[in-house]
Amino acid sequence: MLCFCLSTLNTTHSQNQQELSPTLIQWGSCDPSVVNDTSLTCGFLDVPLDYHDSSAGTARLALIKANATGERRGTVFFNPGGPGGSGLAFLNDIKDTLLGLTGGVYDIVGWDPRGVGNLTMPGEIFCFDTLEEYEAFFNGTIELTGIEETGNFANASDVQALFNQAPIMQAKYEELGRRCLNSPNGRYLRYIGTAATVRDMVSIADALEGPGTPINYLGISYGTLIGSWFINVFPERVGRVVFDGVIDPVFFSTHETSLNVASLLVSTDTIYKALVTGCALSGPSGCAAAAEGDGPLDVDAKVQALLKAAYDAEKANTSVPITSGQIRVQLNGELYSPSDWSHFMNLVYPNLVKQVEAEAPDPVSPLLQSENIVPRHTTTNRRVTKRLGTVNNSPSYTLPAIFCADSPDVHGTTMTDVFEAVIAGTRNVSHMFGSAWPSPLYECSFWPVRSVERYGGPFDKTPANKILIASNIFDPITPLPRAQAVADRLGGNAVLVQMNGFGHTTLAEPSKCMEDIMAAYMVDGTLPANGTVCEADADFEVFDGVNTSAILANLLDGGA
Repeated sequence: MLCFCLSTLNTTHSQNQQELSPTLIQWGSCDPSVVNDTSLTCGFLDVPLDYHDSSAGTARLALIKANATGERRGTVFFNPGGPGGSGLAFLNDIKDTLLGLTGGVYDIVGWDPRGVGNLTMPGEIFCFDTLEEYEAFFNGTIELTGIEETGNFANASDVQALFNQAPIMQAKYEELGRRCLNSPNGRYLRYIGTAATVRDMVSIADALEGPGTPINYLGISYGTLIGSWFINVFPERVGRVVFDGVIDPVFFSTHETSLNVASLLVSTDTIYKALVTGCALSGPSGCAAAAEGDGPLDVDAKVQALLKAAYDAEKANTSVPITSGQIRVQLNGELYSPSDWSHFMNLVYPNLVKQVEAEAPDPVSPLLQSENIVPRHTTTNRRVTKRLGTVNNSPSYTLPAIFCADSPDVHGTTMTDVFEAVIAGTRNVSHMFGSAWPSPLYECSFWPVRSVERYGGPFDKTPANKILIASNIFDPITPLPRAQAVADRLGGNAVLVQMNGFGHTTLAEPSKCMEDIMAAYMVDGTLPANGTVCEADADFEVFDGVNTSAILANLLDGGA
């Protein structure tokens, strides 16, 4: 695949960007189907589809703006990650949080990058016309049921069952790629990716603040990869930049994604232990999975028994409505947001127990019984929750369209290779979640196209201003060591602040300490000392009567 090196094209790009960018964006009311906060304004900006080939045509970016609440000092651009997160939807949802983090002295501007939503063009990537078509395509595969295993792949029959799916899943993913190329937005796949998003952000900045002006940016999760490419391709344009929940761009550019998912999961089992510890500390009054006198190990035993009962039920009847693989994926998703843990353990978990009890071929272990279980009217769909879009509830494939199109293009990887990595990751990295499937990251080895422009480094350029990096000590998908690697690479040009918390990015738990640090940096350029550690707010309760510091203290004492 053709790969332009951005670092050799900065001057040409800056000249072209100034010629192509309009001087004004017309702000007006937002589409109410996406944005319901009437204080926000929206607009559009046309940009080159290919910044190095004008004959490719133009893209149109949907923009959103929250006005500064104080004396305006400029603009901060925000990307919510994903990739595929809607800048419009996120700003609509967390406007006040972002204004607080930036001191209220900047307009906050977000946008739906290429491949996101139905207002930006090219928009969301759909490879199936309907949900039913998607389910029929993957019927009888782990894409719908998840991977069935009892932990660590200790059972040889589980290993063999997975390998038996390798040729089937490889053929499916290869056909999926062809479907995506033939989809309505398939011809745009080569123009979707991080390089284009970085250049688009510079175009927006040129239009709003003027060519050559400093660019302020706050990126979370995948948004930190955008940020890393930005500060290294356009170091002279760096204003005040914050990364939170960090992807290491060097690792990303040199390692095949599909074979290295486990390296992202190094904290997941610890975060799971934090969840069951918090449940046990809260007791039966605050957590339905806990009985009087239960410790973390007791709560964990109930969860493990639930997974085993669902596993046994699926082995007896492959048509059961809920599998252990699906439960594992759902539980993995809960690790991202501790504010949801109480809801999951008090409402979702009892419902899962009821469903597994109904499908179990034999009486369920007493470990599943709890006097606090409340029947629910909601049900868990057999299909593993994936990426539901807006076209007939069909799954969106925007995440691989961006992430895989930027990743290394290694030929010859087979699904057997991927499954071997899954097994090794389950045995050696995350016993609980190494086998969680599906994930869009596993599609990258079979994705049919790479972006016309990608950046492979260097990633140690000297930015015009120092940047702030933030990370939880326990993040389920962007672990702390990745943030440390990025900070070390930038040396004195970056400061890393850690938060003693759980979840994906420091926004997962409220922290006045972290908020004050970010606001001071954005407003005054003040950076904290290296080694600064923040705590989650003491009045934030993960479960009734249980805050983050209590969970951490009990983890250190042994936890689960």
